[in-house]
Amino acid sequence: MDTFIQQIINGLVLGSMYALVALGYTMVYGVLNLINFAHGDVLMIGAMAGLTILNLLNHVAPDLPGFVKLAIAILGAIPVCMIVNVLIERVAYRRLRNAPRLAPLITAIGVSILLQTFAMMIWGRNPLPFPQMLSTDPIMVGGAVISHTQVLLLVLAAAAMFGLVMLVEKTKMGRAMRAVAENPRVAGLMGVDSNRVIVATFAIGAGLAAVAGVMWGANYASIQFAMGFVPGLKAFSAAVLGGIGNIYGAMIGGIVLGIIESLGAGYIGDLTGGFLGSHYQDIFAFVVLILVLTVRPSGIMGERVADRA
Repeated sequence: MDTFIQQIINGLVLGSMYALVALGYTMVYGVLNLINFAHGDVLMIGAMAGLTILNLLNHVAPDLPGFVKLAIAILGAIPVCMIVNVLIERVAYRRLRNAPRLAPLITAIGVSILLQTFAMMIWGRNPLPFPQMLSTDPIMVGGAVISHTQVLLLVLAAAAMFGLVMLVEKTKMGRAMRAVAENPRVAGLMGVDSNRVIVATFAIGAGLAAVAGVMWGANYASIQFAMGFVPGLKAFSAAVLGGIGNIYGAMIGGIVLGIIESLGAGYIGDLTGGFLGSHYQDIFAFVVLILVLTVRPSGIMGERVADRA
C-alpha cells in the first residue's frame, strides 16, 4: 500500500506538469486548429531561463530565502516564454493559417528544432544542474514521501489551472477566445480582434509552460537543451487523451497519464516477472492512450472543435 500511495503521489506531480503543458496545446488547437509541436521546447526555454535567473540571484543575493528565489525565477521565466511563443506565432504560423494543414505541422517541427539549436548554442549541450531551492526534508504522507518542491509544484499547478478556468469562463478575453474558437468570421463581425485573441492564447499557454519548465527542473534537478521533446510529446498525448480543444480534458488527461505512467513504473517489473524495468513505463501510458482512443476517439471529455464556416 505504501508503494501504491507513493506512485499515486508521483503520478499527480508528473501529471500536473503534463497538464500545464497540455493546456497550451489544447488552447491553440481550440482557437486555430493548429498543433504547435514546438510547445514542448517552450517548456525547455522556461527551465533554462529560470536556471539563469537562479544562478544570477545566487550570485548577487545569496541570502534570499530559497522559495523567494524560486518565485522570482518563475516570474522571470514567464515573460521570456511568452515573448518566444508570440514570436513563433507571428513569424512562423500567422501566414499559414489558411494553408493546407501539413504546412503548419512541418513548420512547427522546424521551429522545435530551431529552438533546441538556439538553446544548445546559448546554454551548451551538456546537462545543467538545477539548484535545490527548498528544504530537502521529506514530508510523510501515509507511509509515502513527498518533497517540499513537489508540494509547491502541486499548489502552483492547481492555482494555474484554476486561474485559467476563471479567465476562460468569467472574463471578456475568455469570451473572446471562445467566440474565435467557435467561429472566427462571426466573431470578427461582432468586433472581436482575432489576432489579439490568438496572440493572447499563445502567451497564456507559454506562461503555463514556463511554470511547468521551472518546476520540472526543480523536481528533477537537471535540465538540458533537448529536455522538452518527450514531455511535449506526452503532454500532447494527454491533451488528445482528455479531448483536444477541451481545457478540462487537458487537465484530466495530464493527471491520468501521469498516474498511469507512475503506476506502470512501480509495477511493471512485478507484472512482467522482472523482464521489463521501470524505464519501460512509457509502454503503459501509450498502451492505455491507444485503448482509450480506440473506444472513444474524441477522448475522455470529448473533443471540442468548432466547425469553420
